[in-house]
Amino acid sequence: MKVIDLINSNSEKTAFSFEILPPLKGTGIEKVCADIEQLLEFDPKYINITTHRSEYVYKDLGNGLYQRNRLRRRPGTVAVAAALHSKYGITVVPHVLCSGFSREDIEYELLDLQFLGITDLLLLRGDKARHEQVFTPEPDGHTHAIELVEQINRFNQGIFEDGSEMKVTKTPFSYGVACYPEKHEEAPNLESDLHWLKRKVEAGAEYAVTQLFYDNRKYFSFVERARQAGINVPIIPGIKPLKRMGQLNIIPKTFKVDLPEELTREVMKCSNDEEVRRVGVEWCIAQCRELIAHGVPSLHFYSMGAVDSIKEVAQNVY
Repeated sequence: MKVIDLINSNSEKTAFSFEILPPLKGTGIEKVCADIEQLLEFDPKYINITTHRSEYVYKDLGNGLYQRNRLRRRPGTVAVAAALHSKYGITVVPHVLCSGFSREDIEYELLDLQFLGITDLLLLRGDKARHEQVFTPEPDGHTHAIELVEQINRFNQGIFEDGSEMKVTKTPFSYGVACYPEKHEEAPNLESDLHWLKRKVEAGAEYAVTQLFYDNRKYFSFVERARQAGINVPIIPGIKPLKRMGQLNIIPKTFKVDLPEELTREVMKCSNDEEVRRVGVEWCIAQCRELIAHGVPSLHFYSMGAVDSIKEVAQNVY
């Protein structure tokens, strides 16, 4: 079943899903599997697998010179998706990015996924590279996620990027996209952000998953404005429990989201990270209960570094 069907078929109970990182280059998949197995009891409807672009790194040659190389620290999204689908029989949703990939790169990734029978995707522009001041597409790459959506649609119609036709077509890809209750950092305003979300939905996106947030009022306000704009697909809240004191600064800086004053005050009372984790779990439980009471179709958890907290949250809300 497609993700949208899994969400809709679970109408009497809020669906549960989560997102994982592929393992670092040179390490195995065992830690990923161990994390997943902690969460299987909550009947995940699907698992997202992130994709990371290559970055430039500099190697000291020891003679005063440096060599610039490209390194992809977390390769293997397609392989990890296939391995997890085979091992657990759960729907997997690999991320497909504009950032760091050409149209041809994306096309070959789609072919690999098609051969594997994986047909659910999350389509994202992706972040700019660390060395960039502004997002710069690869040569013959996409600048915006709507262009990626259009490429998937052409592929679904049996048309390659060079205009040639496929001799054999298979099950078309279905896909979701990202959205930002507190506005994408590069959008001039929320109206512009909603305009582009609506364009992606009109082009075929079946649902949207939000950036993480800690203030439900911002999610509810965003959904209301999206509905007023004519965006009627499910908008799935993205959730991650706060876990460490340092995240008070890291999360707003990295994800461009606000932390509520009440949450900040409680964290500042903590004397160590275990106390912060406790506060984060309690806040997240309350957050999830309120979202469920408002009838959200699904809760999607960002599990990176927080599997133990997510398990505790899920035990209290599912």
